[in-house]
Amino acid sequence: MATHPALTPGRAAVITGAASGIGLAVAHSLAELGMNLLLADIDGAALEQAAEQITGNTGRPVTIRTRRADVSRADDIAALCDDAYDTWGEVAFLMNNAGVEGGGALSGGLAAWHRIIDTNLWGVVHGVQAFAARMGAQGNAAAIVNTGSKQGITCPPGDTAYNVSKAGIKVVTEALAHDLRQMRGNQVTAHLLIPGATFTGFSRAHGVVEKPAGAWTAEQVAGFMLAGMAAGDFYILCPDNDVTRATDERRIAWAAGDIIHNRPPLSRWHPDHAAAFAAFLKQE
Repeated sequence: MATHPALTPGRAAVITGAASGIGLAVAHSLAELGMNLLLADIDGAALEQAAEQITGNTGRPVTIRTRRADVSRADDIAALCDDAYDTWGEVAFLMNNAGVEGGGALSGGLAAWHRIIDTNLWGVVHGVQAFAARMGAQGNAAAIVNTGSKQGITCPPGDTAYNVSKAGIKVVTEALAHDLRQMRGNQVTAHLLIPGATFTGFSRAHGVVEKPAGAWTAEQVAGFMLAGMAAGDFYILCPDNDVTRATDERRIAWAAGDIIHNRPPLSRWHPDHAAAFAAFLKQE
């Protein structure tokens, strides 16, 4: 399988939120490619278990380092960056992946809002600000992936804080791609990972112990992400076992159409427009 030019044996990758889910699956995949890893997570015990698991499963002679980090703290991410550069002198791949689930309704408590925004959005901003310029100055192939969500594009009602955090990640990543294009000698590419329904640690935290039939595994998402990077995709829009690419495209187009056609906001869930949306979804 073709790979992004940055993902080569002996080079260094940094992943936040690496103790479980998509971050852990990507770490496994990169170790199999022969990359050295610096794994970060707020759960130090789970992080050590993840590193042991990767070490036991990979047949490659790779170095795996771990660092407990709270991505909502800029100092933690600056120290993570320094650790990577002190160890390897460069970073080929950065994945700003750490995140927390929703629960922040519009009228919800400020504590939930801060927890979600501080981790999901500020964690990405801190990662970009700490790493991007240094990676660009390397003058060699590198890549930054930020984990977004379809909820940051179509913004379904009821989980507003999470939607805001993921919409912000989309905006930040688009700006990052633009800024990297302006940087002389830059060879860093930016990518927005947009997962579909995925069976992760969040699922287990809600008591879902078996993967739902409609969900992808974290390993499937990791594989799709790597293929998208190899193809040069910026928007890596993942399907799942229930939702096809075509359905995602229709949902996204309808959301943008609310502005173009001056419909009520979130008209997909508006009783006066539900039938029109259903018909639109069925169009070829």
